[in-house]
This record gives sequence, structure tokens and C-alpha cells, in this order.
Amino acid sequence: MRKLVTCLFALIALSGGSRVVAQSTPPAQTQTPPPSQTPPPAPAAPAAQNPLAKAPIPSSIIQRIIVKVNGEIFTQTELVQRQADALRADNQDVKDPKALQDDARLAAKITALTPQILLDVVDELLMVQRGRELGIKFTDQNFKNALENVKKQNNLNDDGLKTAMEQAGLTLEELRQNFERTWIMQGVQQSDIMGNMRLTEEEARQYYQKHPEEFMKPATLALSEIFVSVPAQTDSTGQPTFNVGADDAAKEKITKARERVLAGEDFAKVVGEVSEAGSKANGGKVGTVVVDEMVSNVRDALTKLKPGEMSEPLRFPTGYRVFKLDARAPAQLEPFESVRETIGQKIYQERLGGEQKKYIEKLRAQALIEWKDDGYKQMYEKALAERDKAGLPGSQS
Repeated sequence: MRKLVTCLFALIALSGGSRVVAQSTPPAQTQTPPPSQTPPPAPAAPAAQNPLAKAPIPSSIIQRIIVKVNGEIFTQTELVQRQADALRADNQDVKDPKALQDDARLAAKITALTPQILLDVVDELLMVQRGRELGIKFTDQNFKNALENVKKQNNLNDDGLKTAMEQAGLTLEELRQNFERTWIMQGVQQSDIMGNMRLTEEEARQYYQKHPEEFMKPATLALSEIFVSVPAQTDSTGQPTFNVGADDAAKEKITKARERVLAGEDFAKVVGEVSEAGSKANGGKVGTVVVDEMVSNVRDALTKLKPGEMSEPLRFPTGYRVFKLDARAPAQLEPFESVRETIGQKIYQERLGGEQKKYIEKLRAQALIEWKDDGYKQMYEKALAERDKAGLPGSQS
């Protein structure tokens, strides 16, 4: 942690041409306050072993303004926090995280990440300002719903979410600011960008014809089953053991059941008398399964069957199964009408990057962008020129 703070504040010292404001002074025309200056809870690991933890910013530090966008400021403290966030995210690709404990290498890494951060910051400020003009708001209920979605998607309760936020170095207020920024930017995309994108029927049909592989309905099998379990056993240490006698008995039982069906008995009748699976109540019907999602040995055994035929007994971890193939549906192209909406979404997403780039260029041309640090200004302008030359889209945070 000390090395991270040292290098980040070394960057602050390099911005000598910046204006300074007291930390207690709120940013002009800013809807949301700058990220909290309160140090986050200490990580579980010792600070020296966690160079990518968020850098705490002492409350006595003076803020330097890096850039003003239509009067709204972005400060050195906010940049430091974004640099720390970018380091943590980028650390996933670092083969030797300990190497970042070296001051020079860490400073070089920060310098490499900073141009993209500056590009994103200006784009985001322009988009969020436009969103406020449009009256897009992020309510308490929106935030509550977002938190619930995060917990549901990651199988977290309130304590688990709190722990995850502490590990990420995020306060609740900072998390809300991130959600709000994304919410407003997405609202602008839908209102000003996607709302003005028009898709003709002919364009949709051309996409459908050129990308048939994206609209293939997978091959499926409709199956029924007979299942005979092999009782689970454990040894004195609690480890699972294999009982040859129980295994042979289960295999013999299901083999005889299969032979009864082959001899002409009704499959559902045999299922009712022999099977131990929950599908017994439905005559053994398993339903429809996707061929490509099957385990390889099961897929190999079933794909060669004809409707009405049965497989040999197949060993599963819990016992033996015999499958009967009820029906087969080959992979097929879904009708255009049924995927028309999906096609529209795909085309919109393809176009969104380019349309957003043009949109942000328009906002930027109309904006008053005042750089208070020549070094960061040069870094930004060089990165912007390279992005424009490469034809890359703007920020889509």
C-alpha cells in the first residue's frame, strides 16, 4: 500500500501547473460529490502485500483541478482513485503482481493506464451532463434494485455484499455514484443515440442472411429414462467407496428391465415398476435436451439411436440409466420473424460504438474543456488523436 501511495502522489507532485482548491470546496455544477476521502476498511492481507488496494487520501491534502468540462471539475484525488481502480482491474493480466511493488515499474504502469482514464473521464462528464439536461435521474429505488441485482447475480447476502465492497475498496456512496453514472449514460444512449438509429426491414433481412449461424436452433433429443441407483457408501474416514456387489446388482436390475421392454412390454409400465428417478411419475419422460450440452459419452451413445430405440445401460455417478429416444430435432435455422427483435438488437450494438463516437465528438465540439495541467492535456490529446485515427468508439462505461 505504501508503495502505491508513494507512486500515486509522485504523479500529483508532477502536476505543478494545476490550480488548487481547498478540499472542502465542492466541485462547481457537479451533481454527485467526488468520491469519499475516508480511507476504506483495511484489507485482510497486510498492506505491504496488497499494492493494488485503493489508496487512502488524507483529508488534509489539497485538491488540484486537472480539467474542467463545462465548469464541472475533475480533480487529482479522483484521478488517483481511478488509477488505483484501473490497477486492480489490470492486475488480472499481470503475471507477477509482486513486480508492481517496485516503485519505478508501478509508476510506469500507472502512466500507461492514465491516458485511457482521461479519455473516459471527459467522455463520461459530457454524457452525464447531457443526461442531466434530458432529466434522467437515478432514484433511491433504482439504486436499491441495482444492489438487489448484484446480490442475486453473485449469490450474496447483505454481509457478503459488504465484504465484497470492502475488498474492492468501495464505499456505498462510491458504488452509488458508479451506478448513477452508468445509468445516466445508458439513458443518453437510448434517448439520443439509439433513438435516432433507424433499421429497415431490408437491412434486418440482409443481416439474417449473412449470419445464419447466429440464429440456428440447436439439435435436440426428446428422451425417456429408466434409472436404478447404486447405494452410496463411505469408509471410516468419510471417503466414498465402491461396492462391486451393489454395482453389479443395479446393472443386472436395469438390464432385465431393458430386456422386458425389448420383449414387448410397455416402456411406461416398466418404468413404473423399476425406475427410481423423479421422472417415474411422468412415465420416465425426461423432456428435450440439447445435444451439444450432453456429456460426450452419453451424447455418443444417444445420437446413433433411432426414435423408439433404447441405449445400453449407462453408468452415472449415482447409478445406471437406460434412455429411450422419443424424438429427434436436427439443428435448424429459426424463422426470420421469430428472431427479428434479436437481429435489431445485434445491429444496434454493432452501430452503437460508431454512433456514440460521432455523438461524443459533437458534444466535445460544443463543450468548454479547460485543462489545468499541461502534462495531462498533452497525454489526453495524444490519446484522443490515436483513438480517432484508429476509428475506435468513445467510452461506453
